[in-house]
Amino acid sequence: MSEPRPPPHAATITVMLVEDHKTMLWGLQRLIGDSHAGMRVGACAVNVDEARAKGEGCAPDVLVLDLDLAGESSLPLVGELLAHGARRILILSGSRDARLLDAAVRAGARGVVGKDAPAEQLLKAIEKVHAGELWLDNDTLVRLLVATAQPAPPVQPDPEKEKQSGLTARELKVIEALVVGSGASNRAIAERLFISEHTLRNHLVAIYRKLDVKSHLELYVYALRHQLVAAPGPVRIDI
Repeated sequence: MSEPRPPPHAATITVMLVEDHKTMLWGLQRLIGDSHAGMRVGACAVNVDEARAKGEGCAPDVLVLDLDLAGESSLPLVGELLAHGARRILILSGSRDARLLDAAVRAGARGVVGKDAPAEQLLKAIEKVHAGELWLDNDTLVRLLVATAQPAPPVQPDPEKEKQSGLTARELKVIEALVVGSGASNRAIAERLFISEHTLRNHLVAIYRKLDVKSHLELYVYALRHQLVAAPGPVRIDI
Protein backbone atom coordinates (compact mmCIF):
# COMPACT_ATOMS: atom_id res chain seq x y z
CA MET A 1 0.00 0.00 0.00
CA SER A 2 1.52 3.28 -1.08
CA GLU A 3 1.99 6.18 1.30
CA PRO A 4 -0.45 9.11 0.97
CA ARG A 5 0.85 12.07 -1.02
CA PRO A 6 1.31 15.37 0.79
CA PRO A 7 -1.20 18.07 -0.06
CA PRO A 8 -0.12 20.24 -2.97
CA HIS A 9 1.41 23.59 -2.03
CA ALA A 10 -0.52 26.74 -2.80
CA ALA A 11 0.72 28.60 -5.84
CA THR A 12 3.48 31.12 -5.15
CA ILE A 13 2.24 34.71 -4.99
CA THR A 14 4.15 36.95 -7.39
CA VAL A 15 4.63 40.38 -5.85
CA MET A 16 5.80 43.57 -7.53
CA LEU A 17 7.24 46.31 -5.30
CA VAL A 18 6.98 50.00 -6.19
CA GLU A 19 8.93 51.97 -3.59
CA ASP A 20 11.35 54.87 -4.02
CA HIS A 21 13.32 54.45 -0.78
CA LYS A 22 16.02 51.94 -1.65
CA THR A 23 16.61 50.81 1.93
CA MET A 24 12.89 50.14 2.36
CA LEU A 25 12.82 48.38 -1.00
CA TRP A 26 15.76 46.16 -0.04
CA GLY A 27 14.02 45.24 3.21
CA LEU A 28 10.78 44.38 1.43
CA GLN A 29 12.65 42.19 -1.05
CA ARG A 30 14.33 40.30 1.79
CA LEU A 31 11.07 39.98 3.71
CA ILE A 32 9.01 38.65 0.83
CA GLY A 33 11.70 36.63 -0.90
CA ASP A 34 13.41 35.06 2.09
CA SER A 35 10.98 35.05 4.98
CA HIS A 36 7.86 33.79 3.29
CA ALA A 37 8.12 30.72 1.08
CA GLY A 38 4.72 31.31 -0.51
CA MET A 39 5.77 34.56 -2.17
CA ARG A 40 8.38 35.85 -4.56
CA VAL A 41 9.35 39.29 -5.82
CA GLY A 42 8.70 39.41 -9.56
CA ALA A 43 9.82 42.99 -10.21
CA CYS A 44 10.73 46.25 -8.48
CA ALA A 45 10.31 49.88 -9.49
CA VAL A 46 11.40 53.10 -7.84
CA ASN A 47 9.39 55.66 -9.82
CA VAL A 48 6.24 56.10 -11.86
CA ASP A 49 7.89 55.47 -15.24
CA GLU A 50 9.50 52.22 -14.07
CA ALA A 51 6.21 51.06 -12.59
CA ARG A 52 4.50 51.59 -15.94
CA ALA A 53 7.28 49.89 -17.86
CA LYS A 54 7.59 46.82 -15.61
CA GLY A 55 4.00 46.35 -14.46
CA GLU A 56 2.65 44.84 -17.65
CA GLY A 57 5.61 42.53 -18.17
CA CYS A 58 5.55 41.26 -14.60
CA ALA A 59 1.74 40.84 -14.36
CA PRO A 60 1.99 40.50 -10.54
CA ASP A 61 -0.61 38.79 -8.40
CA VAL A 62 -0.22 41.63 -5.90
CA LEU A 63 1.45 44.97 -6.57
CA VAL A 64 2.61 46.76 -3.41
CA LEU A 65 2.52 50.47 -4.20
CA ASP A 66 3.91 53.48 -2.32
CA LEU A 67 1.68 56.49 -3.00
CA ASP A 68 4.57 58.98 -2.85
CA LEU A 69 7.36 58.25 -5.29
CA ALA A 70 10.10 60.86 -4.89
CA GLY A 71 7.49 63.57 -4.43
CA GLU A 72 5.30 62.40 -7.32
CA SER A 73 1.87 60.95 -6.55
CA SER A 74 1.38 57.42 -7.84
CA LEU A 75 -2.40 57.57 -7.29
CA PRO A 76 -3.12 57.87 -11.06
CA LEU A 77 -1.18 54.62 -11.52
CA VAL A 78 -3.70 52.52 -9.59
CA GLY A 79 -6.30 52.21 -12.33
CA GLU A 80 -3.65 52.16 -15.05
CA LEU A 81 -1.69 49.27 -13.52
CA LEU A 82 -4.87 47.27 -12.87
CA ALA A 83 -5.78 47.68 -16.53
CA HIS A 84 -2.34 46.58 -17.70
CA GLY A 85 -1.33 43.47 -15.80
CA ALA A 86 -1.60 43.87 -12.03
CA ARG A 87 -4.31 41.63 -10.54
CA ARG A 88 -4.49 43.27 -7.11
CA ILE A 89 -2.96 46.42 -5.63
CA LEU A 90 -2.03 46.93 -1.99
CA ILE A 91 -1.09 50.42 -0.85
CA LEU A 92 1.97 50.72 1.40
CA SER A 93 1.93 54.28 2.65
CA GLY A 94 3.55 56.53 5.22
CA SER A 95 0.70 59.01 4.79
CA ARG A 96 -2.27 59.13 7.13
CA ASP A 97 -4.26 61.44 4.84
CA ALA A 98 -7.66 59.72 4.84
CA ARG A 99 -8.77 61.46 1.65
CA LEU A 100 -5.72 60.25 -0.24
CA LEU A 101 -6.01 56.67 1.00
CA ASP A 102 -9.77 56.57 0.35
CA ALA A 103 -9.14 57.84 -3.18
CA ALA A 104 -6.69 54.99 -3.76
CA VAL A 105 -9.28 52.43 -2.64
CA ARG A 106 -11.96 54.01 -4.83
CA ALA A 107 -9.51 53.81 -7.74
CA GLY A 108 -9.23 50.05 -7.25
CA ALA A 109 -6.70 49.31 -4.50
CA ARG A 110 -7.77 46.37 -2.32
CA GLY A 111 -6.01 47.33 0.87
CA VAL A 112 -3.85 49.79 2.79
CA VAL A 113 -0.92 49.03 5.08
CA GLY A 114 1.07 51.66 6.94
CA LYS A 115 4.84 51.68 6.57
CA ASP A 116 5.09 51.43 10.35
CA ALA A 117 3.07 48.18 10.43
CA PRO A 118 4.81 44.97 11.60
CA ALA A 119 6.29 42.79 8.86
CA GLU A 120 3.85 39.97 9.64
CA GLN A 121 0.93 42.34 9.01
CA LEU A 122 2.21 43.24 5.55
CA LEU A 123 2.64 39.57 4.62
CA LYS A 124 -0.84 38.78 5.90
CA ALA A 125 -2.27 41.70 3.93
CA ILE A 126 -0.62 40.42 0.74
CA GLU A 127 -2.13 36.97 1.31
CA LYS A 128 -5.61 38.34 1.99
CA VAL A 129 -5.61 40.72 -0.95
CA HIS A 130 -4.35 37.96 -3.22
CA ALA A 131 -7.26 35.81 -2.03
CA GLY A 132 -9.71 38.50 -3.11
CA GLU A 133 -10.36 40.02 0.31
CA LEU A 134 -10.08 43.65 1.42
CA TRP A 135 -7.44 44.77 3.92
CA LEU A 136 -8.89 47.97 5.35
CA ASP A 137 -9.30 49.29 8.87
CA ASN A 138 -12.76 49.90 10.28
CA ASP A 139 -12.56 53.69 9.98
CA THR A 140 -11.77 53.48 6.26
CA LEU A 141 -14.56 50.97 5.66
CA VAL A 142 -17.09 53.17 7.44
CA ARG A 143 -16.02 56.29 5.51
CA LEU A 144 -16.27 54.51 2.17
CA LEU A 145 -19.64 52.94 2.98
CA VAL A 146 -21.08 56.26 4.14
CA ALA A 147 -19.77 58.03 1.04
CA THR A 148 -21.29 55.32 -1.18
CA ALA A 149 -24.64 55.47 0.59
CA GLN A 150 -24.95 59.25 0.39
CA PRO A 151 -26.70 60.58 -2.72
CA ALA A 152 -24.62 62.70 -5.02
CA PRO A 153 -25.06 66.44 -4.35
CA PRO A 154 -27.43 68.12 -6.79
CA VAL A 155 -25.77 69.83 -9.72
CA GLN A 156 -25.92 73.57 -9.18
CA PRO A 157 -27.34 75.43 -12.18
CA ASP A 158 -24.92 77.64 -14.08
CA PRO A 159 -26.58 81.06 -14.45
CA GLU A 160 -24.53 81.89 -17.54
CA LYS A 161 -25.48 78.61 -19.22
CA GLU A 162 -29.11 79.38 -18.46
CA LYS A 163 -28.74 82.77 -20.11
CA GLN A 164 -27.06 81.27 -23.16
CA SER A 165 -29.70 78.57 -23.51
CA GLY A 166 -32.20 81.30 -24.34
CA LEU A 167 -30.29 82.37 -27.45
CA THR A 168 -31.76 81.34 -30.79
CA ALA A 169 -29.67 79.93 -33.62
CA ARG A 170 -30.09 83.23 -35.48
CA GLU A 171 -28.92 85.23 -32.46
CA LEU A 172 -25.83 83.04 -32.19
CA LYS A 173 -25.11 83.82 -35.84
CA VAL A 174 -25.39 87.53 -35.04
CA ILE A 175 -22.91 87.16 -32.17
CA GLU A 176 -20.52 85.24 -34.41
CA ALA A 177 -20.73 87.91 -37.11
CA LEU A 178 -20.08 90.66 -34.59
CA VAL A 179 -17.01 88.89 -33.20
CA VAL A 180 -15.64 87.92 -36.61
CA GLY A 181 -16.28 91.46 -37.84
CA SER A 182 -13.99 92.77 -35.09
CA GLY A 183 -15.42 96.27 -34.86
CA ALA A 184 -17.44 96.33 -38.06
CA SER A 185 -20.42 98.65 -38.24
CA ASN A 186 -24.01 97.47 -37.87
CA ARG A 187 -24.42 97.98 -41.58
CA ALA A 188 -21.46 95.73 -42.44
CA ILE A 189 -22.67 93.04 -39.99
CA ALA A 190 -26.19 93.21 -41.43
CA GLU A 191 -24.83 92.81 -44.96
CA ARG A 192 -22.77 89.81 -43.86
CA LEU A 193 -25.95 88.22 -42.48
CA PHE A 194 -28.14 89.29 -45.44
CA ILE A 195 -30.55 91.12 -43.15
CA SER A 196 -31.54 94.76 -42.70
CA GLU A 197 -29.98 97.02 -40.08
CA HIS A 198 -33.38 97.29 -38.44
CA THR A 199 -33.60 93.49 -38.09
CA LEU A 200 -30.02 93.40 -36.78
CA ARG A 201 -30.84 96.01 -34.13
CA ASN A 202 -33.85 93.95 -33.03
CA HIS A 203 -31.64 90.89 -32.67
CA LEU A 204 -29.04 92.87 -30.71
CA VAL A 205 -31.66 94.26 -28.32
CA ALA A 206 -32.85 90.69 -27.62
CA ILE A 207 -29.28 89.43 -27.20
CA TYR A 208 -28.31 92.28 -24.85
CA ARG A 209 -31.38 91.57 -22.72
CA LYS A 210 -30.75 87.79 -22.56
CA LEU A 211 -27.03 88.08 -21.74
CA ASP A 212 -27.30 91.22 -19.61
CA VAL A 213 -24.82 93.24 -21.69
CA LYS A 214 -25.19 96.80 -22.94
CA SER A 215 -22.92 97.31 -25.96
CA HIS A 216 -21.02 95.73 -28.83
CA LEU A 217 -17.88 95.74 -26.68
CA GLU A 218 -19.55 94.01 -23.72
CA LEU A 219 -21.10 91.45 -26.06
CA TYR A 220 -17.76 90.86 -27.76
CA VAL A 221 -15.98 90.31 -24.42
CA TYR A 222 -18.80 88.08 -23.12
CA ALA A 223 -18.78 85.92 -26.26
CA LEU A 224 -15.03 85.28 -26.01
CA ARG A 225 -15.01 84.80 -22.25
CA HIS A 226 -17.73 82.16 -22.44
CA GLN A 227 -16.44 80.66 -25.71
CA LEU A 228 -19.61 81.28 -27.68
CA VAL A 229 -17.38 81.70 -30.73
CA ALA A 230 -13.70 81.18 -31.50
CA ALA A 231 -11.36 84.10 -30.81
CA PRO A 232 -10.35 86.07 -33.93
CA GLY A 233 -7.03 87.79 -34.53
CA PRO A 234 -6.20 91.37 -33.43
CA VAL A 235 -9.38 93.42 -33.21
CA ARG A 236 -10.66 96.99 -33.06
CA ILE A 237 -14.05 97.62 -31.46
CA ASP A 238 -15.95 100.83 -32.29
CA ILE A 239 -18.29 101.89 -29.50
